[in-house]
Amino acid sequence: MRVFVTGGTGHSGSYIVPELIAAGHEVTGLARSDPAAAALSALGAKVRRGDLQDLDGLKEAAADSDGVIHVAHRQDLLFSGGIHAVAAAELPIMLAYGEALAGTGKPLVAAGSIGSPGQGFLGRTATEEDPALPSGDEHKGSLRARNVVETTVIGLAERGVRSSVVRIANIAHDTTDRAGFLPTLIALAKEKGFVGYPGDGTNLWNAVHARDVASVFRLALEKGPAGKYWHAVDDGGIPFREIAEAIGSRLGLPAVSVPVDELVLPGYFGFLANIVTQSYPASNLITRRTLGWEPAQPRLLADLDNGHYFPAS
Repeated sequence: MRVFVTGGTGHSGSYIVPELIAAGHEVTGLARSDPAAAALSALGAKVRRGDLQDLDGLKEAAADSDGVIHVAHRQDLLFSGGIHAVAAAELPIMLAYGEALAGTGKPLVAAGSIGSPGQGFLGRTATEEDPALPSGDEHKGSLRARNVVETTVIGLAERGVRSSVVRIANIAHDTTDRAGFLPTLIALAKEKGFVGYPGDGTNLWNAVHARDVASVFRLALEKGPAGKYWHAVDDGGIPFREIAEAIGSRLGLPAVSVPVDELVLPGYFGFLANIVTQSYPASNLITRRTLGWEPAQPRLLADLDNGHYFPAS
């Protein structure tokens, strides 16, 4: 297939592009700068110059392809307008893809969040059959604001697009992870002198290796039915305390409970305070059965043993 990829030089995209090429697909990646173009070329992709604000260019690229994988977003808007602004900018992109691909049956695979079905409201492990929670003006300051993008992608199935969303785990770990959740936790621990976990730390988080994320995107592109969610999750429920203790053992720092208090918790976790207290148990059973996905990379705690998150100083 001729595949158009956005975000091909990002954390997930830099694994997705070689995954597709190794499977025999021809990849064209969107690049807005010379360094991004060079990085895409180094990965073996063709380069299309442009950016996410050029909707006509994106429609043209999608129409010229046999399928689209979208993992890019307007990071520049995150600090000025928050996740709501990022979602507002991404929505017209999905609608543009819909115009280009309507009635073709071609695949559109977009990145989503494992938190979109709102496990805290479900009271159970989330599955791929759980839709993203609706979002409105009252959710502008929360991660839920982006759910409108996911539901729009799923809705394109009704217009003859083989659209689907890959929900990526809270923690996508690998040797190139420099700005994800784990590096943030490690930096906090070094700053504070201990590794914090909220309350009793029994709230469940999930994780996956970035290489395994890439294979979910490829499989969804190649054979995923329309209108589906997929779970790029390997470790489906790790107590937060175990993650903290694993980091602490490698840093030589104690893992300490941080009281779930409106002042104390933000005092340690900062902007992550509302996220770290949540529980995100998630299943990958439907993804594995339907797509034939089998995670093959090290799990989170094993990957922490590899040492790349803790370089010798």
